Amino acid sequence: MTFTASQIAEQLRGEVLGDGAVELTGFTSADHARPGDLTFAEKETYFAAAEQSHASAILVSGEFTSTTKVLIRVSNARVAVAKLLPIFFPPDQQPPGIHPSANIAISAQIDPTAHIGPNCVIGARVKIGARSVLLGGNHIGRDCQMGDDVCLFPNVVIYAKCQIGNRVAIHAGTVIGSDGYGYVFDEGRHRKMLQVGNVIIHDDVEIGANTAIDRAALGATVIGQGTKIDNLVHIAHNVVIGRNCLVMGQVGFAGSTRLGDYCVIASQSGIAGHLKLGNQATVGAKSGVMRDVPDQGTVLGIPAMPDRQTKRQIIALQQLPELIRRTRELEKQVAELQARTGG
Repeated sequence: MTFTASQIAEQLRGEVLGDGAVELTGFTSADHARPGDLTFAEKETYFAAAEQSHASAILVSGEFTSTTKVLIRVSNARVAVAKLLPIFFPPDQQPPGIHPSANIAISAQIDPTAHIGPNCVIGARVKIGARSVLLGGNHIGRDCQMGDDVCLFPNVVIYAKCQIGNRVAIHAGTVIGSDGYGYVFDEGRHRKMLQVGNVIIHDDVEIGANTAIDRAALGATVIGQGTKIDNLVHIAHNVVIGRNCLVMGQVGFAGSTRLGDYCVIASQSGIAGHLKLGNQATVGAKSGVMRDVPDQGTVLGIPAMPDRQTKRQIIALQQLPELIRRTRELEKQVAELQARTGG
């Protein structure tokens, strides 16, 4: 697929500095660029590398100039890259239809524009919307509902009664709606507490590979509109995550925790149960959150505390070896003084 620099600039509402007729056939990083490629640069060092590359044009934001390269200037280069990638690398288009190996209940309702891949199992009364894609090996339990333009990558499993909105992508190996972890101790053994709720995933959510989102004990576990969840995340029963949150890899949420909108939870953090994280709350990597976090609060560490407090403690710990050395030196001096003065 070929575009001119002017066509790219028009799509991005940017401006061309140089020859707008130059043809661009690819998009890549500066160190892999060839003639005909477009690359991008956000900082001086990246721009210098891009200028020395074989790329035909550079996507920039800021007051960069060049005598050797065509520039396409935009307000935010990284946002522009996100818009350009689907143009240069369009996703695979799956044809409508149902693979002969799929096992579909008679009562299921599948839009004729949907794609059902090999070895899929679709239960009773399932509804699948327009242009949705099941790539293969997917199991959809009874009474599930899926909106339009949903994409389930291979081996995604959706348990019964779950609801998935429009334009949701769920990557390979993820399980939606498995039982929440609920037991009561009775007569010397752990008796299972049935989990009879479901999972509701709103529009424009993306969920990474090998993630598990448990169904609610009662009611619903909820993932808010626009939230993006990384690989290897566990979300327990009755958790409610707000809109446009970012949840990074290997995070775990205990049951009934509630997140506001625009929260950021960094990798390998654990969130205890029945907590409330306010709007725009941020949790630093490898944190153990055991208390509520207020709106716009940032916490860090184990146990997680306000980030400034944790950073002061980290600095103090770094100074501890020197403090111990000085204390020992002072003790030695005191002992020598006591020996000279007879105690």
